[in-house]
Amino acid sequence: MRAVTAILRFLSKPSVKYSAGVLLLGGIVVGLVGWGASSYTLEATSTESFCIGCHEMSNNAYVELQDTIHYSNRTGTRATCADCHVPHDLPGKVARKIEALREVYGKFTGIIDTPEKYEAHRLVMAERVWADMREDDSAACRACHVNIETSLDQQYQWARMNHEKAIENGQTCINCHQGIAHKLPETRLMLKPLVD
Repeated sequence: MRAVTAILRFLSKPSVKYSAGVLLLGGIVVGLVGWGASSYTLEATSTESFCIGCHEMSNNAYVELQDTIHYSNRTGTRATCADCHVPHDLPGKVARKIEALREVYGKFTGIIDTPEKYEAHRLVMAERVWADMREDDSAACRACHVNIETSLDQQYQWARMNHEKAIENGQTCINCHQGIAHKLPETRLMLKPLVD
């Protein structure tokens, strides 16, 4: 009991000699614990099992992904939700997690809790993702598809011609490759340009 009393007395009235050291050490400990907890949380919330943990995603987006080349292909490489929807850099990842609070709100309020509601919001959700991808020059695509611009000579002729034209026009992957991992919104399918 004396030890506890001595520690409490020391903490409530530390000497000038020790106070700076205790504050510094305490700050380092709190910082390390905070950093570790944050890092763990960022990684845990970037797993596929976390993403599809709600029925809105497991019954809609995840089912669609399973029918695409990003899920099953000849190389055996498979993209997860986070590969495309969570930036790979720390500031981008943190910003995306903050942005995801809107999705948590939607989960609790039932905004997309039925297939009909999901379809009704599909265009809004898709346009938000497409805008983010255009803004960061399709960084998520380029994280895996690193050789598109440098391997033009190894591509099929139609792919090479389209990629050359896109590069020339300053386009990014998502300008052409919408609907590659999820169904396109039906309204998007009807809004084809009248003039190219």
